Amino acid sequence: MTAPAPATTNIEDLPVVVIGAGPVGLAAAAHLVEQGLEPLVLEAGPQAGAAVREWAHVRLFSTWGEVVDPAAEKLLAPTGWTRPDPDTYPSGGDWANDYLQPLADALGDRVRTGATVTGVSRSGRDRVVDADREAQPFVVHITYADGREEPLFARAVIDASGTWATPSPAGGSGLPALGEKAAADRITYRVPDLDDPAVRARYAGRRTAIIGSGASAFTALAHLADLAKADDGADTKGVWILRRGISGSTFGGGEADELPARGALGLAAKAAVDDGHADAVTGFRTEAIERDANGRPVLVAEDGRRLDPVDEVIVLTGFRPDLSFLSEIRLHLDARLEAPVELAPLIDPNQHSCGTVYPHGHRELSHPEQAVYLVGMKSYGRAPTFLAMTGYEQVRSVAAALAGDIDSADRVELTLPETGVCGGAGLFDTPDADQTDGGGCCAPAPALIQLGAAQAPASGGC
Repeated sequence: MTAPAPATTNIEDLPVVVIGAGPVGLAAAAHLVEQGLEPLVLEAGPQAGAAVREWAHVRLFSTWGEVVDPAAEKLLAPTGWTRPDPDTYPSGGDWANDYLQPLADALGDRVRTGATVTGVSRSGRDRVVDADREAQPFVVHITYADGREEPLFARAVIDASGTWATPSPAGGSGLPALGEKAAADRITYRVPDLDDPAVRARYAGRRTAIIGSGASAFTALAHLADLAKADDGADTKGVWILRRGISGSTFGGGEADELPARGALGLAAKAAVDDGHADAVTGFRTEAIERDANGRPVLVAEDGRRLDPVDEVIVLTGFRPDLSFLSEIRLHLDARLEAPVELAPLIDPNQHSCGTVYPHGHRELSHPEQAVYLVGMKSYGRAPTFLAMTGYEQVRSVAAALAGDIDSADRVELTLPETGVCGGAGLFDTPDADQTDGGGCCAPAPALIQLGAAQAPASGGC
């Protein structure tokens, strides 16, 4: 039974609970402190930036100058923290160790690790009850790593838990492919760390299917191509599975991308195909993952096509939000993207890249349940087009709104780099790659193809 909130407690004296000690969650805490509000950050992992640490080996396509929040930098300044060179590109490990952990340390007891949020509601009110609802504080149920459970009370809740823990499946219908769970021993939903000897041995000399078309898929293709060229990587081969066809935009913005590393990442993926280290299978929507006589996965499409067996499968089809612990909160979410309804039209991946998303803040992030905000990658639902600087501006606006400074909260100003795709962190080590070829705007017929350096992708009618 949930313990009642202390009767003498003024809601305004309670902390703002921030769920997640990642880049946006910690930035939210810094902005709340700047506004004179008390944050309490709850992180399920053992330390700050736990999710980022899981892709520590991957290099961001944003520079240090684009991934450090201004309010966080002010909070860090008295500690003697030195900002890394703003023109260089951190890895996930750099970001976690050289920025997120020092920021969590500066916030001190305001950050609790090993604290998993299992539910959020209004104290004494489930989502059905209207009476006196907004006068009640929020109650947040948490489970600690040692199994202890505890209710915490809050004046507001900022959910910056991200989507990392809930990757999308291989199935083309949004459901797990038939046999996907049974083939779990041959599937990963992360970009493999090929610098780890055990992981490297898993992929070296093997045939690996990569399902996905965003920056993470580009990264995996580039990593496997590098392995194929190494002394210990002979016969390493990628099979790139795309649900659509290949067009001029498949590999991102190339040299036209205002984030050079993002453009170079797409060019590296194109080079992997051009150089024969990966074959591209287009128009393939996975329906089932079967096994051959040797236990190797066999991908089967919705149209009945079967690919040759592979040794491993890397599924990089995006992420989706975990809304289960918010079931008692009155959210207003878009039916397609699972993003706030006012934000969804601005981030529709069918219409927008990172640079075309209109600046937004507390108003677009609001819900019928006042003082609840989904921010960061969580706010984008299933849309893959998120940049850290977008999240930093979100939480600046939200913190100002919670502090009652509506003029500041409404003054949302953010200029984002244009062109390309941004489905996650990427790899940037070869900025001098050739520019991607142009092509048509529509998908070709499903085919197994290998692009030649001088060959433009096939295109269909528009």
